Amino acid sequence: MLVLCFYTQRGASSTRFSSWLMQPLVLLLFVLSVARGQVRYSIPEEMTKGSLVGNIVQDLGLDVKRLKSGRARIFTEDSREYIGLNVDKGTLVVKERIDREELCAQVSPCSLHFQIILENPMELHRIDVEILDINDHAPSFMNKEISFQIIESALSGARYSIDSANDPDVGLNSLQTYRLNPNDHFVLKTLSHTDGTKYVEMVLQTPLDREKQEEYNLILTAFDGGTPQKTGTVKINVIVLDANDNAPVFSPSVYTALVAENAPVGSLVLKISATDADQGTNKQVSYSFSQISKNILNSFSIDSSNGDITVNGPLDFEKSKKYELNVVATDNGGLTDTAKVMVEITDVNDNAPVINVISFSNPLPENSVPETVIAMLNVKDFDSGKNGQVSCLINLSLPFKIRQSSSNFYSLITDQLLDREKISEYNITITAIDEGSPSFSTNKTLTLKISDVNDNAPVFQRQSYTAYVMENNSPGVSVLSVKAHDKDSGNNARISYFLEDIIVNGVSASTFISVNAESGEILAVRSFDYEQTKEFIIRVKAQDGGNPPLSSNVSVKIMIQDQNDNAPQVLYPVQSGASVVAEIVPRSADVGYLVTKVVAVDVDSGQNAWLSYKLQKATDRALFEVGLQNGEIRTVRQVTDKDAVKQRLTVVVEDNGQPSRSATVNVNVAVADSFPEVLSEFTDFTHDKDYNDNLTFYLVLALAVVSFLFIVSIIAILSVKCYRWRRERMFYKSGANLPVIPYYPPLYADVGGTGTLQHVYNYEVCRTTDSRKSDLKYGRPCSESIISLDSSGTQTLTHAQRGKLNIDDSFDQQKPPNADWRFTQNQRPGPSGAAATPEVAVGTGPWPNPPTEAEQLQALMAAANEVSEATNTLGPGTMGLSTRYNPQFTLQHVPDYRQNVYIPGSTATLTSSQQQAQQALPPQQAAIAAAAAQPEPPKAAQTPASKKKPTKKEKK
Repeated sequence: MLVLCFYTQRGASSTRFSSWLMQPLVLLLFVLSVARGQVRYSIPEEMTKGSLVGNIVQDLGLDVKRLKSGRARIFTEDSREYIGLNVDKGTLVVKERIDREELCAQVSPCSLHFQIILENPMELHRIDVEILDINDHAPSFMNKEISFQIIESALSGARYSIDSANDPDVGLNSLQTYRLNPNDHFVLKTLSHTDGTKYVEMVLQTPLDREKQEEYNLILTAFDGGTPQKTGTVKINVIVLDANDNAPVFSPSVYTALVAENAPVGSLVLKISATDADQGTNKQVSYSFSQISKNILNSFSIDSSNGDITVNGPLDFEKSKKYELNVVATDNGGLTDTAKVMVEITDVNDNAPVINVISFSNPLPENSVPETVIAMLNVKDFDSGKNGQVSCLINLSLPFKIRQSSSNFYSLITDQLLDREKISEYNITITAIDEGSPSFSTNKTLTLKISDVNDNAPVFQRQSYTAYVMENNSPGVSVLSVKAHDKDSGNNARISYFLEDIIVNGVSASTFISVNAESGEILAVRSFDYEQTKEFIIRVKAQDGGNPPLSSNVSVKIMIQDQNDNAPQVLYPVQSGASVVAEIVPRSADVGYLVTKVVAVDVDSGQNAWLSYKLQKATDRALFEVGLQNGEIRTVRQVTDKDAVKQRLTVVVEDNGQPSRSATVNVNVAVADSFPEVLSEFTDFTHDKDYNDNLTFYLVLALAVVSFLFIVSIIAILSVKCYRWRRERMFYKSGANLPVIPYYPPLYADVGGTGTLQHVYNYEVCRTTDSRKSDLKYGRPCSESIISLDSSGTQTLTHAQRGKLNIDDSFDQQKPPNADWRFTQNQRPGPSGAAATPEVAVGTGPWPNPPTEAEQLQALMAAANEVSEATNTLGPGTMGLSTRYNPQFTLQHVPDYRQNVYIPGSTATLTSSQQQAQQALPPQQAAIAAAAAQPEPPKAAQTPASKKKPTKKEKK
């Protein structure tokens, strides 16, 4: 096939058109020059791979060498190559399986077209291979089974089309004939379509009868013309449909039945049935009454679908003893048959006793006495004779009985005492039985509820309770929840809990504990302290809501658990800043020499009070050790002459609580053989070298800080005065004559809340002649804000006005109250040497009026004199050395902490005097006074030995 394509373009030059025309012409001449021969072969389909198709060397007159030199190859337009070229032999062979039906279907003849191409010179040979059909397919039907539904009344000659069989082969190998077996009622008629394909029709030859045979199974066979001949079959099922050609038939035609007069409505009297030889809907029969009176319709009914005759109303033997019913059976085609039903009524005891409740007392109190009437009953039976005689009875296990009061009247009464807590409700079944045969009985159930009476007191779940509370608890914490239950119900079981007012440790129990009246939860009113109260017992009362109420109580033991909230207290040696206590160790002391014993106690209990002693710091750690459990300080080695006379030990006393608490004590030890040698070094015991070296540094630092604060204060005062002077000049220029407001010193109150007034309010009233308005301010405590109000009460100042006014008056705010008149913590009663608590601010009070420079200088000199007097009057506040080593001194001299006895100490209030002096000064001058009033360490009394041998520090 040669395809020539021409492309033209309007407006192109003639030269371009000529070039496009020459290209296909040259190609045509080339093909004609190389095409020399054409060979045609015929082969059957389904040949095996490698089968010989033909010898092209002989058929085309070529040489095998020419095939090799020309690189002979096959070109096909199809993507699959069914035929291959064997260049070595010059033959064509089958390369793939060839299925004619797959390649060409029903097209005949079926051929393969391809070309053999040779090069040098170019040659093209066309090869046609015709594929011949073989009988490799049998006729087949699309469905394996075909069903027809034919009504039995179908006429002869009716036609039924059958799908034709399919045979992919062609020619004689294709489908040729059909055959039907058996063919008693049907024959086949073969027809052809316009395209030559054949199909068949099944024609009804004789009528069908479903009552004789309901289904026919036929076999249709298709034959082809191949050799050997192949066939295909299909199964044909002919189902004969029923036609309504049979009427229903009763057997027998007369029915009889016996029915008791007490038969309930709906009970079955008789079941009738009619048969129909037809099938399906034609066989369905419906039943109905015919020629029947209204009385029969009220007494009986018939089910139209199954023929059940049932009782439709009450039957009475005395009114009618026999009934005659006419029944008609009809199928869907309208064919009918009739039958008679004879029903006879029998007399029986068909009336049961009837129980009527005349009165019923419900609920019944549980404290009702026996023989209390609960209900009145009327029992009757509509039968006569024995069938109408009735007797009543109840269950004997119930605490009730029934008694006949008169004819047909009965009383239900109590037989014993009732208890609602055991059984709160009774189902009383009263049975009435007649004497008929068989007898009838009637049951009547009365539900009797027993009402509650408050006859049970609340009962606690336990006889006593024990609760454990950790000390230092938060007020309001839940300690324990007690629970009581009451067997009664309603308000009688509603329990309220109360705390009995008993005395615990001399006070009412309500000061320790409160009880939730609803839930019984016990709450702590305050925080407990184990050291004051270790346990106490309260009583909780549970009271119900009955009338009169019943109650019970229970004891609750509250155990306070210890918490490690107390640090150890060192009883010995006594720590005092006024005098020095030193332990003397002779230089001849051996290893294990008892220097002293640190005595400490912890008011906690248990492991929180287990104390251990450790040596924290020591001048010479290799010389002393501390007993871990007993606190004894002993020498570890032999004392030598090289050991320093002054030895300072720091002992840590730590308890075993979680977390643990500790206390430290400094022990001064003098290593000397004589008392004068100790006195020569006595003045240096309270000051070590580091303290003396750092003292000068701290004094210089304090002086620099005070000087800086003084300069800042002077600058601030000058700035304030300058600002006030400028503001006054501004007011004078505006022509305002401001009134002179006298200055009143601020009120003073106890910050700790011990005074009468807990808050101080400072009122300032500023009025100007320009604005005609007033500004009222009052200073609140630190947690409150400043409120600006209009004195006329009609409006308030704007935010901008308030901000401006607050800036202008920032230097006129209320000063903190002066606390000079109050006692410090050191001046209050208590153990000596107690430090001031952080809650009391010391030295923060300002002057009531701004002091002059002369007043400030005078106050500074007074403070210095007080410090000097306090230093001169300072005396020894602890046991001296002679007392320490008195043979009569024992541990009995150690005070008992349980009796609140404190070890005597220094009664001097040197620190307190300094603070009072500083409180009398402004802040910057108070700091100068504090630095100037720093006391020197107390010196020991002069002895002859000390006068002869002064220390280096005294010379300085």
